Amino acid sequence: MPATRSLIDAVAERLGWRRAYADTTEVDALLTAQTDRAYSQAPDPADLAAAQHDELAVQPCLLDVRARALADFVYLEAVLADARRRRLSPDLIRGLRAVVGHSRELTALLADAVRTTAAVHADSH
Repeated sequence: MPATRSLIDAVAERLGWRRAYADTTEVDALLTAQTDRAYSQAPDPADLAAAQHDELAVQPCLLDVRARALADFVYLEAVLADARRRRLSPDLIRGLRAVVGHSRELTALLADAVRTTAAVHADSH
């Protein structure tokens, strides 16, 4: 997969369509491109630190991330249920089960972090 996206891929993405890749080399290239894009678009930690004054200031970010992760978790549960219903590859189902489990854990850890921001703030005042 080239570093730049094709016009078709860009339009498909804009319309919310997803393309399936049958070649593992293309999948690896796509995963690398996703990772590179995520890191290139990430906020600068120094800028974030300068804007934050206490633990409570982190809470809105954590809530936003948890909301997105929770939506993804619910979606992944549906994907897993559908894969089971269609009796897809046991390896795929095992992988999806692991992803769903980790997603559930991630949402729980984020909720704990949100609670911590409030508890630390309450303790300091």
